[in-house]
Amino acid sequence: VTQTTTLADSLLATGFAYRVGEHADDNLDRFGHIVKEVRAMRRCGSAAIDLCFVAAGRYDGYWELELSPWDVAAGGLIVREAGGVVTDMAGGDEWLFGRSLLGAAPGVYEDLLHRL
Repeated sequence: VTQTTTLADSLLATGFAYRVGEHADDNLDRFGHIVKEVRAMRRCGSAAIDLCFVAAGRYDGYWELELSPWDVAAGGLIVREAGGVVTDMAGGDEWLFGRSLLGAAPGVYEDLLHRL
């Protein structure tokens, strides 16, 4: 994972639910809020790849809502093994089954969690 310590220097990624019209929280508000505070944003379309990019240091953080365990199990483990932090969007341990995930480098995790 990266050694980045500020959101202003961060490259982040996110995604949007496959059936965006079925969910009241479509992640657009979070995206609109955070995009103004970071260096840049990306959207790859694969939670597994986005998490691997966090682990490899290509991204400083990634979050998404309405995910399934098969979307995040391997990538979440890889981020943790690389020294990153993976939680649900409330900062808890329900990221595998809780339908939300935040994975980030330790230096930006707390600030990102607070802002999201």
